[in-house]
Parts: sequence; structure tokens; C-alpha cells
Amino acid sequence: MVTLALVGVGAWGKNLLRALSTLPGARLKWVYDKNTDLLARAAASVPQARAASDLEEILADPETRAVAIATPARTHHDIAKACLEAGKDVFVEKPLSLSVADGSDLVRAAKATGRRLMVGHLMRYHPAFERLLEIAAADAGRIHYVYSQRLNLGVIRRDENALWSLAPHDVSMILALLGGAMPARIAARGGCFVQPGVEDVVFATMTFPGGELANLHVSWLDPHKVRRLTVVGAKKMITFDDQEPSEKIRIYEKGAEPPQAVATFAEAISVRVGDVLIPRVGASEPLRSEMAHFVECVEKGAEPRTDAAEGLRVLKVLSAAQASIARGGEPVEIA
Repeated sequence: MVTLALVGVGAWGKNLLRALSTLPGARLKWVYDKNTDLLARAAASVPQARAASDLEEILADPETRAVAIATPARTHHDIAKACLEAGKDVFVEKPLSLSVADGSDLVRAAKATGRRLMVGHLMRYHPAFERLLEIAAADAGRIHYVYSQRLNLGVIRRDENALWSLAPHDVSMILALLGGAMPARIAARGGCFVQPGVEDVVFATMTFPGGELANLHVSWLDPHKVRRLTVVGAKKMITFDDQEPSEKIRIYEKGAEPPQAVATFAEAISVRVGDVLIPRVGASEPLRSEMAHFVECVEKGAEPRTDAAEGLRVLKVLSAAQASIARGGEPVEIA
């Protein structure tokens, strides 16, 4: 049994509260939030958990092995570092932090303390995306390009723009699909239509060293709710549509390839059109799977799938995209 604390019980923290309080192998001992009304409601909904008066009460408790953090992104660095230095394993919601410097500092802190640091890239634990990874690796052939759309009307934030609020999920999925490779450069454009200086919509294109392309479109100012990822490979094309209630993945037996010998221009490109397959996908809840993975890593001392290094890679892409936006779409190299 892993004893945990939850820091932050607001808009997303209440979902972690539900998952952790009912997860086998986990004992939620503490809840904490600066908002006393939210804290009182959280403690009342989970009677076995105690409301902490401050963070130090949690950090000083030797029985608490791990802390889950669901506070505003600007607070992630300070809270996560304090927990790591207190000897706790840490789960922190995306993004890892709001700067590469702070993210690198957390990676160093995790290594120095020997603790696990997991980042909440939730879509990596979605059963449909896990299935998509398997299919892409086995059947898609060389991936030519990937594009994602994460659109909706709201929630509009003040302390982070649509890029930092929405894109971590898509960047994490794209990097996983391309075998963990980092893009060489990224070019991004954004628009601030509701609040000055806060981008409501961002279009970004990543170029990878192997020539692969990836494009992402995020917006909280759109008439459609879209959660879609498309993979175009040399052999097959695949879509993952999270808005579909059951048929979330479709595999298209389509492609275009040059023949070995060309007699005429008309024969230069061979287009292949075949069946559309809809594979079965498990029905497990991504958040519950994510929290179960964290608890298992704490219990066994294993490295999480979305560890500190993966969180830092995503953070570097986001930071480069933000720099490109500031330069009017000029491509920015990613170290």
C-alpha cells in the first residue's frame, strides 16, 4: 500500500482526488489546497483523507511516500522541488514547468534525490493511443508526417496560453510515435483575440532530423470540439479520434509509392486504396491507468513511462514554439 498526498483539488485536482481515493494499492492520506473552501469539500468527500494546514505538514510526514500535484503550472517547479527534496516521489500535472531552466532543475533534483518524477501526459495512458502506437510500429511503415487537432470553445485561461494548456498532450504523443526523436526545429504562429498577450490559437510545424513532419493546431476559441491525431505512413494511414464514442481508431489501407520501373509519366506514382479497419480498443479510463502506473512505479522503484526526461523534452518543444511565436513564425532550432 502506497501512502500519498494530493496537492491541489481544484478543476483537475478533483479528478485526481476521485482516482486516487478509489485506487487499489493506494492510500490517500492528505489533501491540500490554498483555497480553504475547495479543501473543505475535498476532505468531506474523502473521509479517510486529512486536510493539511500547509504543505510542510505533508513534507514532514515520514509515512507519505508520494505526492501528486495538480496546482497552476506556475507553481509546479517550487512545489515539486520541495517534495523531491523531502524524499517524496512526485507526480506533477502537465506541463512540467513553464521554462526549460525550471524543468532542467527538476530533472537534476530527481536525479540528486533518487526519487521518481512523473509528468501528467495523460494521453500516453489512453488505451486507444497505446493501441495506435502498436499499430504504427507494426504496420504503418516509415512515418511521413503526423498532425493533431485539439480544439474547443473554452476553458480560457489567464496564466497560460492555449499552447501551454493544450499542446503538451499532442507533443508527447507525437514524440512517442516518432520513437522519442526530438524535432530539429519548429515554426509556430499564434493569435491573441480574447486577452492581450495570451494566444487563444496556435499553429505549429515541427521538422525532424529524418525528414518527418508534424503539425499541431490547438485552440480554445473554436466552434468545434476536436481531439484528433492522424498518422500518415508509407504503408498505412491511421486516425485516432477521441471524440468518437467507440470507433476511436481507423486504419486506412492507403498509400502512394513510386514503381521500380517507369515507362510513362502516368505510371510514375502508384496510388493504393484499400479497406478501412476499425480495431477493438479497451475501455479503461486513462486517468485511472495513469495513476495506477504512478503508484506501481513508486511501489517497485521503477521509472515512469512519462518520466522527468520525457517531460523536459516536451518542455523544450513548447519553449521553442513560444519563441517562434514571439518572432512572428520564424523557425527556431531545438537543442
